[in-house]
Amino acid sequence: MGQIIFKRRSVLGLLLVIFLGLALIGCTTTVKERQSGQPIAGAAGEAKAETKAEGEGMGRYYLDDVRVPSELNYKPDKSFIYETPKFKAGVLHFTKWLLDVPSLIDFFIYNMEKDNWKMINIFRGKESFLNFSKPDKTCTIRIKEKWTGTTIVEIQVGPLGEKKM
Repeated sequence: MGQIIFKRRSVLGLLLVIFLGLALIGCTTTVKERQSGQPIAGAAGEAKAETKAEGEGMGRYYLDDVRVPSELNYKPDKSFIYETPKFKAGVLHFTKWLLDVPSLIDFFIYNMEKDNWKMINIFRGKESFLNFSKPDKTCTIRIKEKWTGTTIVEIQVGPLGEKKM
């Protein structure tokens, strides 16, 4: 009799785990291509105003020509911006729990090419790297999935080195 009760409890426990797993999968978010972006807070804490780009409802952000999905949460304590009158560079950190990484990669590929960035290469895996360039600068986007379900996005923009003669 004790084994039957144990088997029933094991089956109920297994069904509960499967149900919770399916519920979590159903709660994951996707990044939509036409989604409006998130303004980044400036040094004084005020949000930078979005400007509409090509009527798409997408915003330009603190690095001017790198769009960021509004679903991502900005982490100012891990980010920095270097700015001169002619150039902006820096590293921006974002996080999001339960994010569909393939659609995030598609978002960046689509919008970076739309903003005249040339795709150099993409490394996909548990940690993905997307590399883009323009004539005067380069951008690396690192997307990392943690075992806790959190996705970390790091966007690095910097100048290209000058050629030595």
